[in-house]
Amino acid sequence: MNDPGPDVDDVAEARDVTDELARELDRAHVFHSWSAQAQTSSLVIASGRGCRVWDHAGVEYLDFSSQLVNVNIGHQHPAVVSAIREQAELLTTVAPATVNLARGEAAKRIVARAPEGFRRVFFTNGGADANENAIRLARLTTGRDKILSTYRSYHGNTGAAIVSTGDWRRVPNEFARGHVHFFGPYLYRSEFWARSAEEECERALQHLRRVIESEGPQTIAAVLLETVPGTAGVLVPPPGYLARVRELCDRHGILLILDEVMAGFGRTGRWFAFDGYEVRPDLITFAKGVNSGYVPAGGVIIDEPIAAGFDERVFPGGLTYSGHPLAMASIVATLDAMASEGVVEHARAIGETAIGPGLAELADRHELIGEVRGEGVFWAMELVADRETREPLPAAAMGELKAALLARGLLPFIQDNRIHVVPPCVVTADEVAEAMAIYDEVLSAVGGAS
Repeated sequence: MNDPGPDVDDVAEARDVTDELARELDRAHVFHSWSAQAQTSSLVIASGRGCRVWDHAGVEYLDFSSQLVNVNIGHQHPAVVSAIREQAELLTTVAPATVNLARGEAAKRIVARAPEGFRRVFFTNGGADANENAIRLARLTTGRDKILSTYRSYHGNTGAAIVSTGDWRRVPNEFARGHVHFFGPYLYRSEFWARSAEEECERALQHLRRVIESEGPQTIAAVLLETVPGTAGVLVPPPGYLARVRELCDRHGILLILDEVMAGFGRTGRWFAFDGYEVRPDLITFAKGVNSGYVPAGGVIIDEPIAAGFDERVFPGGLTYSGHPLAMASIVATLDAMASEGVVEHARAIGETAIGPGLAELADRHELIGEVRGEGVFWAMELVADRETREPLPAAAMGELKAALLARGLLPFIQDNRIHVVPPCVVTADEVAEAMAIYDEVLSAVGGAS
């Protein structure tokens, strides 16, 4: 007799059991970040491909979060998976002090995308320690202590990085010294009573100018900015702002660190977000999109005059897994695939032709949407209870929206009163249309269409 194979119902039941086992193990043993441990998510993700993920039972979600806005090239890109596998068969790990071809190839590809004069990369395990080491480099180079950063920012969860962060996560973690915060531009909720992008830019610059003067320019090592603040709301800077921050820094011998951890490597439709703002930093931090998070990796791209300062002087920093071979192989494969497949150009085009227009249409239909902003595959819908007062939509309603989106098969990125629309750079026009239909249905259910 021919073997009929496993019963379909038995397979489905086994997959359901696997999902439940994953939840049981998670509840029993995993301590989650940024969470009250009794209230963590029960969403199981077993695998994925492109812009979709699914659990063991096969329940599928369209990933418009890119997990933590890092899966730029999409899930399970075959060239990247293959490169990791091949490197694992060759050499799985190596000490950072040694020379390794994969590390050199990764650094070569990264600096090829940076401005002229950047030739060196210090590799880290992620974005937080990239910012940590950029701050260290700035302090050692200038001999100064203070770091200026904005209140609306997130730079990571290590000592100096979390204190550079401006949002609520800084407050229980303020153990590092020498950090000063200021307000960056955000016209929709202007701190400066501005009515136009030009006014917001000018007044935000004046505010920063006065903070620098009041703190003492001779005490400030660096200004640290996300080129486009991400978690804080996809706050696209007004024209001229970043270039004039650069001028302020130059006037006082202050270094400029641009945090490209979330915004870099295709997210804005450019290799680096700052390529669109006529500004050249001194130090560039990166992670996330450089290899879509397939293996933890980040780093600092260092301007040559700063790097040269450590030719004979010891740099007092390092990580056991700096330039880990598996991470480096994944970077090489990711950047090569993004270049050969036109991923960055696609991200720009899909933002201009599908995501931007789709969100604008939603804003016309739904009073809940106070503002839409973004570029490339980096967008946010800011939701309000009242368009006139701009009162943020309450947390309970945002929770209802999140549950409704998940129930309809869309994995969202929800932050405060915003839905961040941040799919992988490889998202198709059909997938954008699918997501827009789900957003439309859910916004109608919660707030009604106008």
